Amino acid sequence: MKVAVVGAGPAGVRAVERLVAAGISPVWIDEAPDGGGRIYQRPPAGLARDARTLYGFEAKRATSVHETLDALKPKVDWRPETLVWHIRPEARTLNTLSRGRQAEVAYDAAILCTGAMDRVIPVPGWTRPGVTTLGAAQIALKTQGCGIGRRVAFLGTGPLLWLVAHQYAKAGAEVVAVLDTTSFATKLRAAPGLMLGGMTFAKGLYYTAWLRRRGIHIAEGVTPIAIDGDDNGVTAIAWRDAAGREHRAECDAAGIGWGLKPEAQLADLARVPFRHDPVQANWVPVRDEAGRTPVAGIYLAGDGAGIGGAEVAEIAGARAALTLLADAGHRIDPIETVTLDRRLASQARFRAALERAFPFPTHLARSIADDTLLCRCEGLRAGELRAAARAEAATGPATEVNRAKSFTRVGMGRCQGRVCGAAAAEVLAAELGCDVAAIGRLRGQPPVKPIPIPAPVSAP
Repeated sequence: MKVAVVGAGPAGVRAVERLVAAGISPVWIDEAPDGGGRIYQRPPAGLARDARTLYGFEAKRATSVHETLDALKPKVDWRPETLVWHIRPEARTLNTLSRGRQAEVAYDAAILCTGAMDRVIPVPGWTRPGVTTLGAAQIALKTQGCGIGRRVAFLGTGPLLWLVAHQYAKAGAEVVAVLDTTSFATKLRAAPGLMLGGMTFAKGLYYTAWLRRRGIHIAEGVTPIAIDGDDNGVTAIAWRDAAGREHRAECDAAGIGWGLKPEAQLADLARVPFRHDPVQANWVPVRDEAGRTPVAGIYLAGDGAGIGGAEVAEIAGARAALTLLADAGHRIDPIETVTLDRRLASQARFRAALERAFPFPTHLARSIADDTLLCRCEGLRAGELRAAARAEAATGPATEVNRAKSFTRVGMGRCQGRVCGAAAAEVLAAELGCDVAAIGRLRGQPPVKPIPIPAPVSAP
């Protein structure tokens, strides 16, 4: 049986671990030079640092993932630095690109563990040099031991906002402000559900308390005004507090992010149907609790199937592998599957509380100023999308984001809407007076990321 696993983060590692234990040696593909995923990303060999410095409270879990990863590499067809840019379910093949060479990988079954990326709301100045997503700021710190600036402001909402601010301050950067668009009252209402998270909740409380004790400026319930600067970089960040007062902090870099969204382009190309999750405010691929999708031979695990975090990804990766094995006729331990299912159900309750505590601020996305750059790939401003939607609505129905794409080019650039898609859908929904779920989602196209054409073809 030919099995392919895409992704070597927590979900991919635990999936491959179960497959190898059952005697299957899969093709294991990851875009990064090494595994661990973004959450447990390893630095280059020449920049080795101890796990506690890199991962903090997650050092033990990260070390376990890395040790399992290294032990599995000789037992599988390990292919790092390899992009899966297309999947063809009718032919059961993956198209890959590695070091400039293309190849096809045949599979009978595939587990897609493609992870997540930051969700962004455009604010004036968000495309200036020195502005990154929260995830990119964290990657710079982990992989290169450097920050995105010396005086850094962080803006957004969600657990990653507080974690990255803590990591930067602990590494010695001057964190001038942590600006959370979620109000303290919203978080307080979600507190009973957050307590289900146990140590995860406790770690979140620690990060916020640690930042406050060091006198770092923290504001909650803020409304971003702008990231100021010029073509040379960032000079300041401006915002309104919950009472409507304007503030400004000088800085030379800013990290922004409003939660995460699944990297589900391959699931889309595999023709897995999607549904809108109102709790996460994300479009997520359809799968059952065991990781099985409606498309034969395609299984999903980790944040690429719906945001759950690293611990959930590990559990879901193991569960999806067991599902694949059971579907292939292997005997699996029913006690293990029940245990994994119970853990996933428990984590789902905590995750729902986390989403209520840090909701995606649709009001900010819908009120993006007309002159703000919305789709940076195509140079499209929010006002241009609104104007086009009004003009189109006057002559017929326009309540679909792919139709908006056809008459404005929103999401037609290099990122295919991965960055602008969420905000664009909210802008369109507000202009047309409908729910964002009715707007739909931008459909993916191969290649999922830019590739050179032509590229040499390697033998399978």
